[in-house]
Amino acid sequence: MSTAVEASEGQVANGDGSRSVPFRRQVRGYVALMKLRVVELLLVTTVPVMLLAAGGVPDLRVVAATLVGGTLSAGAANAFNMVIDRDIDRVMHRTRHRPLVTGDLTPRQAVVFATLLTVASTLLLGFGGTWLAAALSVGAIAFYVVVYTMWLKRRTSQNIVWGGLAGCFPVLIGWAAVTGSLSPAAWVLFAVIFLWTPPHYWPLSMRYREDYSSVDVPMLGAVRTPAQVGLQTVLYAWATLACSLLLIPVAGMGPLYAVVALAAGGWFVLETHRLYARAVAGERVAPMRVFHASIGSLSLLFIGIAVDALLH
Repeated sequence: MSTAVEASEGQVANGDGSRSVPFRRQVRGYVALMKLRVVELLLVTTVPVMLLAAGGVPDLRVVAATLVGGTLSAGAANAFNMVIDRDIDRVMHRTRHRPLVTGDLTPRQAVVFATLLTVASTLLLGFGGTWLAAALSVGAIAFYVVVYTMWLKRRTSQNIVWGGLAGCFPVLIGWAAVTGSLSPAAWVLFAVIFLWTPPHYWPLSMRYREDYSSVDVPMLGAVRTPAQVGLQTVLYAWATLACSLLLIPVAGMGPLYAVVALAAGGWFVLETHRLYARAVAGERVAPMRVFHASIGSLSLLFIGIAVDALLH
């Protein structure tokens, strides 16, 4: 009976009592370690930045190397993260199907995979772009794994504020891959992502409040009231909008970008105000509306950057 159950789960007993996982499930597990749906948003911001840095269309070989290298780099950070967090992933409802929890992969396999991704991404960004881009990539991985995952995540409700710095690195990597340097415009873009990250993630932490509480991870949405979280999202959304407008004088952006930045940022700000108003009134909040608006508004902002760069 137990053999039949194990077979139905896709695992087969070996003679030594261990379990062998079918190759197809292992492949799916490796892909899952990289969290490619999260990486997509990083790539959406990277290409427009490269267009802006180049003042048009950059060398397509550099673009390809940067996108692939950036994907591998982010995938490595996510894989290391899953190794470290496998204890809480086993408890949280939304993460209990991850490959290290289900047994599709072992921690050792995940560490080897993440290490290989780190090496491959560094070499690809170095030889295909610039070594400054490669160094920034390594720094982003180290920051996400050591500073955020190992230090901040389980210690402070401000974990996302500072841990989110790792998610700001793709814009610097894209800029450095094209120019080999970092200009003031690159740092403004870095600041935009830095300010955008908390109000993007805090609504998600509100949605999964019970999950985070069950593992004592002090995400703001799990340790503060909806009204307190709502106020923070409002403040950060306004700061994001203001910072995005700084790109106009710093990078010489045109009227099209200004309109897009105001529209996209205004949408995000509006949704955060709605969340806060409902929370203050004691009504049922819809945090995922803010979460999806944050993604949509950032995507529109960077599309505006790309189009403006191409028109100039």
